[in-house]
Amino acid sequence: MNYYTIGKIVNTQGLKGEVRVIATTDFPDKRFQVGHTVYAKIDKKSKLISLVIDSVRKHKGFILLHFEGYPTINDIEFLKPSQLLIDETAQSADDLKPGEYYYHQIIGLNVIDLDKHPIGIVKEILSPGANDVWVVQREGQKDLLLPRIDSVIKEVDLDKGQILVDIPEGLDE
Repeated sequence: MNYYTIGKIVNTQGLKGEVRVIATTDFPDKRFQVGHTVYAKIDKKSKLISLVIDSVRKHKGFILLHFEGYPTINDIEFLKPSQLLIDETAQSADDLKPGEYYYHQIIGLNVIDLDKHPIGIVKEILSPGANDVWVVQREGQKDLLLPRIDSVIKEVDLDKGQILVDIPEGLDE
């Protein structure tokens, strides 16, 4: 089964077993709901720990979660820092509108320009505000930041594993 990262536990919150989470998902309101199961991965060697969310709230830019069976700070201290994941069954087709993609579908795709010249590979997606920004890792150059707008991202072809882009003048400086 495939698992996808939706956030990172960065610290505890208070004494009653809450954790602070930085969301890295495109659907935080859907992913972090009471009753949903998420999985914590503490490090690359550890097994996944199944956690059922029994409380969710937002506080100062963080999502605060509480899990069933972990009533105090002492019970959840071992979870920091760790990645939070969902399994592929937690995703549904109705999450996406036409032309939208999951982050994991975009990361790793080859980026080419209108003349079919290779630019690099999408290594990360940032969500700073109105538009996502796709970070393209290039050989021998600094990363290129592409805003996720129609005038720049012309076509995403998941079957070919590539993204066709039109880089406006001044963006690559």
